[in-house]
Amino acid sequence: MYSMVEWSPSLDLDSFYNKAKQRGFENNSNQEKMLSCFNNERERKAWILYKDQEPIGSVVAHSFDAIGEKNSFRILARCCVVQGTRQSKGLMTAKKAIEQHQNITDQFFIPTCIQWAGKDANLYATSNSQHVGSQQLVNRIYFPILENKGIVKHCGKIYYRYTEQNIWKFSAKNFYESLKQYPRWTN
Repeated sequence: MYSMVEWSPSLDLDSFYNKAKQRGFENNSNQEKMLSCFNNERERKAWILYKDQEPIGSVVAHSFDAIGEKNSFRILARCCVVQGTRQSKGLMTAKKAIEQHQNITDQFFIPTCIQWAGKDANLYATSNSQHVGSQQLVNRIYFPILENKGIVKHCGKIYYRYTEQNIWKFSAKNFYESLKQYPRWTN
């Protein structure tokens, strides 16, 4: 059973931070790296994904004033899953799992971020080609697949948070239209 829990200092996340560090997800290896770096944002929210009461993932969304549009938010920041990125559905390829939204990011993280920011907000995500975590795969595979489906649009690059980042603008409407075509995971 999955559940998204709003982050709070009272959550015991030591096991999650340790697993993130072991997997090379340095940006999620402690509270300071995962969350405190967003303290300067006008608005921010973080969530922890639990599976059977074990913390297995995290995601942050925050105001994105750097983009220069009102009501803009960056979603999928500090996105991390330390185990079980998709439900076992036989021999589904990673590409097909992305196309059919059969992964934790599409099932839980994106809907949670959209619900917080609002469907009418200007929603963005960023990716880069660094070797940190799985950024190269997100940059090279995940977002281009979503772009082919009309869910995101590549808007160029920005130097943001000390790194050159690709900017992807989300269409919440197109995301939900696509998501409803495929099985939803049970909470």
